[in-house]
Amino acid sequence: MKKGKQQLEASASLRFFSNLLIGLALILIISTLSPLAIASSIAGSSQGSEVELPLDKRYDKAKFYFNQLLTNQSLAQERYNWSKGAQNFRRIYLSNSKSEFAAPCLYMLGRMYHLMYKQFDHDSDLNESISYYKDTARLFSNHSLADDAYYALGLIYLGDKNSAEESAEYFARIVRKYPSGDMLARAEDMLKQISRDHDIALPKSMVGNSPLGKLNNVLPVKYWSSDNYTRIVVKASGPVSYEDSILPKTNNAPRRLYVDFHDSYIEPRYRAPIPISDGLLKSIRTGQYSKNTVRVVLDIDRIDSYKIYSLPDPFRVVIDVRGDSITSAKSIQRIASQKTKRYFGSSSSVEASGMVVLKDRKKYVPGENLSFPAATGSESDQAPDQTELSLAQQLGLGVRTIVLDPGHGGKDPGAVANGVMEKDIVLTLAHQLKPLLENQLGCEVILTRDDDTFISLEERTAIANTKGADLFISLHVNAHRSSKVRGVETYFLNLTTSTDAMKVAARENATSTHQMSDLQDILSDIMKNSKIEESSRLAQKVQTAIVQGQSGTSFNELRNLGVKQAPFYVLIGAEMPAILLETSFISNGGDVENLKSPSFIKALADDISIGIGSYINGNLVGFNNTL
Repeated sequence: MKKGKQQLEASASLRFFSNLLIGLALILIISTLSPLAIASSIAGSSQGSEVELPLDKRYDKAKFYFNQLLTNQSLAQERYNWSKGAQNFRRIYLSNSKSEFAAPCLYMLGRMYHLMYKQFDHDSDLNESISYYKDTARLFSNHSLADDAYYALGLIYLGDKNSAEESAEYFARIVRKYPSGDMLARAEDMLKQISRDHDIALPKSMVGNSPLGKLNNVLPVKYWSSDNYTRIVVKASGPVSYEDSILPKTNNAPRRLYVDFHDSYIEPRYRAPIPISDGLLKSIRTGQYSKNTVRVVLDIDRIDSYKIYSLPDPFRVVIDVRGDSITSAKSIQRIASQKTKRYFGSSSSVEASGMVVLKDRKKYVPGENLSFPAATGSESDQAPDQTELSLAQQLGLGVRTIVLDPGHGGKDPGAVANGVMEKDIVLTLAHQLKPLLENQLGCEVILTRDDDTFISLEERTAIANTKGADLFISLHVNAHRSSKVRGVETYFLNLTTSTDAMKVAARENATSTHQMSDLQDILSDIMKNSKIEESSRLAQKVQTAIVQGQSGTSFNELRNLGVKQAPFYVLIGAEMPAILLETSFISNGGDVENLKSPSFIKALADDISIGIGSYINGNLVGFNNTL
C-alpha cells in the first residue's frame, strides 16, 4: 500500500511538472507573437464557425475588427490585416446581397479601401473605394447610406482626384435626390465652397428667394457712366441685406468701395471684372466673396460721394457715384461756359470759380432770343421774386440738353384701356415734342427710347445723368378705376401723404402702395441733394401751359388736376430738375378721344414746349435782374 501510494504521488508530480513545462512553453510562444498575429489567428480560426452565426453577429464582429484597425497602430501597419478586414464585410455581403446588412457592408468596403489608399498609397485601393461607394448609391438608392456614399465620392473627387467638376456633381446629386437626407446641409456647404473656389455653378434648387435657407441669386451688374457720374444697378432674386464700406488706397491698389450682399450667390459666368474707362471708376468686380456672400467692388479713381439704396419688384440695389469736387467744378465751369455763350453771346465769360459773370453788364430782354413768350398763370405760377432766386436763376445757365422719357415700352405696355396702350401714346408725343424743343430752344433733345423698347426705370434717370441733361421730362398717361376721372397733372419727386398720389406712383413704379410707403424712409435721405425747388417750378410752368393752351379749344375738356408730389422711381437720383407728366386718363372716354387725335397730340406738344420755355425764361429773367 505504501509503495503504491508513493508511485501515485510521483506520477502526480510528474504530471504537474509536465503541465508546468507545457504552460511555460505556451507562455513563451505567446509572448513572441505580435498582436497582429493574434488577431490574424482569431480571424482565421473563426472562419469555419463564422458562417454558422447570424448576420447581425457576423457584422458586429467585422465592425469590431475594423475598429481594432483604427485604434491598434501595430495591427494597422500591415496591409494584409486591412485586406482581411475588408474580406469580412465582403463575405457577409456575398452570403446575402439583399439583407439589411448588404448596403452597410458595401459602404464599409468603400470606407476601408479609402483608408487603405490614404495609408499605403495604392491607386488600386482608391479605385476599389470609388467602385464600392458607387455600388452603394446605385444598388441601394433608397437606403439611408446612399447620400453618405455620394458625399464620400464628392470628397474623394475633390481631394484625391483633384476634379472639382466631378466632385460638385456628386454633391449636387444629394441636393437633387435627397433633399430630406442628413447629408443635405453638408453637401450644400461643400457646393458653395466649390463654387467660390472653382467658379462652378450651384444647382438651381439652391438659388432663389422662396424656401427658407436658399441663397438669393445676384444677377449681372449693369452700369451707366460719364466722366463725373456712374450709376450701378445690382438686381437680386429677392430682398437682400447688404452693407457697404470704403477701403483706403494702398501702394498696390486704388481706393475701393465695396458692397457685400449677404446670403447671396452669383453665377460664375457673371464674375468677370468689368473695365470702365471714364476716369471716375476703373472697374467693377463682382465675385463670390464667401460661401454666402457676394461682393461688388468698385475700383475708384476719383470720387466725391455716393448713395446706395434699394428698390423692390424686382429687388435691386442702386449705387450712384459722383466725381470729386475739383472735377465737378471743372465740369460745371465747362457747361456754364457753353450755355452762357448760347444765351448771352460772346460778351460773357467764366471765372476760375465756376460762377457766371457778364462782363459788359448788358441787360437781357426777357423773351428776346426765344421764339415764344412766357406762359401766364396765377401768381403762384410766376417766377419767384428776385429776392428768393433759385440756384438756376442765380447762375442763369439756361438749358442746353433735355432728356425726354416716353414711359414704359417693350414688354411693359403701361396702362391699357379703350383699345390703346400708354407706351404707344407717349412715344408719339415724344416724337412730336422733340423737334419743337430743338427748333424753338436750339437745344439738344435726347429720347430715352426711340422705339418700342423696354428700359428699366433706373436706366432712364441714368441716361439723363450721364448725358449731362439740364431737364428731365418723363411722359405718361394716367389711369383710374373710375372712368369718370379725367384731366392732366404734373408731378415732381418728393414725399407725399396723398393717397391718390401714392396710387399713381405705385402704378408707374410697378409696385404696391405698401412698398411705396416703405420707400419714403429711403427717399428722406436720397432727396437731400435733389433739385426739388427747381423741379416744382418746372412742373408749375408746364402744368399751367398745358391747361391754358387747351382752354377754349375744340378738344374734349382737359381738366386741371394741378401739380403734385410723389416718390417716383424714375425721378430718383436725377441731377437736374425733373418732372413726370400725366397727360390724360386712358381710362376716360373723352380723354382717350383726345389722345387718339393727331391734332391733340401736336397741340399738347406745343403746350409742353411753351411751359419748358417759360421755365427757362424765368431763369434768365432772374439772373439779369440781379445785375
